[in-house]
Amino acid sequence: MSSIENPTRKRILETTWKLLEKGGASAVRMSDIAKAAKISRQALYLHFPNRAELLVATTRYLDEVHDIQSQLVASRAAETGEERLREWVIVWGNYIPRIYGIAKALMAMQDSDAEAAAAWEGRMQAVREGCAAAVEALARDGALSPELSEKEATDLLWSLLSVRVWEHLCIDCGWEQDRFIAHMQRTLARVLIA
Repeated sequence: MSSIENPTRKRILETTWKLLEKGGASAVRMSDIAKAAKISRQALYLHFPNRAELLVATTRYLDEVHDIQSQLVASRAAETGEERLREWVIVWGNYIPRIYGIAKALMAMQDSDAEAAAAWEGRMQAVREGCAAAVEALARDGALSPELSEKEATDLLWSLLSVRVWEHLCIDCGWEQDRFIAHMQRTLARVLIA
């Protein structure tokens, strides 16, 4: 059953999402989440045996709400590595603003909160896998720059498409989202493609 179809689970995930976006790391204790969701702690633990599972489930819930799987279709169906790279930048680059609130909260908490760090690491590993798939497609086509190994190219792509880079350019420097996507597509094509 999807998280959206189970009303109590959905309420827990929505509440956790809202508390994380408020930025109050102290307000994402299990007791605080139960109180804000208007359920008992016991009921919360029936759905999520520990906080780590709840935080991971919340990040996946965002993917479900925003239907990330349908957004990935164009990237996954790309016929060339160049097309896959271009589509991946669009998908992930445009997804960052949607998850920015929860991403910022988890990044802020990760140094002092092992469960938040695990939740964030899991999401970033999924992004890295998307980057690796784009790089593998370039390599398969013989289009990957000979100056980079596949691992180096993946590292570079993953780093340049990080939430921190998006935050710096779009929040701190005031770039428009379309400008971010266009410049990332051009920059990454120049760096990664032979």
